[in-house]
Amino acid sequence: MELIFGTHNHNKVEEINKLLPPNFTVKSLTDLNYYSEIEESGKTLEENALIKAKTIFNTFKKNCFSDDSGLEVFALGGKPGVYSARYEGKQKNAEANTNKILQELKGIDNRQAQFRSVIALIFNETEYLFEGIIKGEISHSPRGRNGFGYDPIFIPEKQHVTFAQLTLFEKNKISHRSKAFKKLIEFLKS
Repeated sequence: MELIFGTHNHNKVEEINKLLPPNFTVKSLTDLNYYSEIEESGKTLEENALIKAKTIFNTFKKNCFSDDSGLEVFALGGKPGVYSARYEGKQKNAEANTNKILQELKGIDNRQAQFRSVIALIFNETEYLFEGIIKGEISHSPRGRNGFGYDPIFIPEKQHVTFAQLTLFEKNKISHRSKAFKKLIEFLKS
């Protein structure tokens, strides 16, 4: 079964391909030569995921899904949340975003945070949402070279290392995105 994943992010495509059963084929927007900008104007992760999925569905008229993920830092009132990718500006610079979080948390003891991922699926013209959450805390400095985004500063609960210090296989076992994707996969199997 072919599904369109509404992303150009190679890391996300690699993650989902490792989780999907072999009878599924995922095409990215890059695979389909679709490079139009999809404006993420929603105020929530759910809204942004649906905006992207609806845009792709209306363009290709095929089953598709899209996701939006965000880091929610409790001491910052849930920021950066829906603005995670562009927290330090429209250039979407992961290092600048990470440094901004660390700067804002200087002197703050409560470093609890969570990664949240929402997947919007349009399947046989019906919309579905799937959510995954991983709780943890923000480290005092970046550690590790794996992963992307905020992975070097996020320590998942029951771990002593950041996401960026885990292998992709280890991260996929526990990540917010993999939890949401597992719900999506269970739905697709049923």
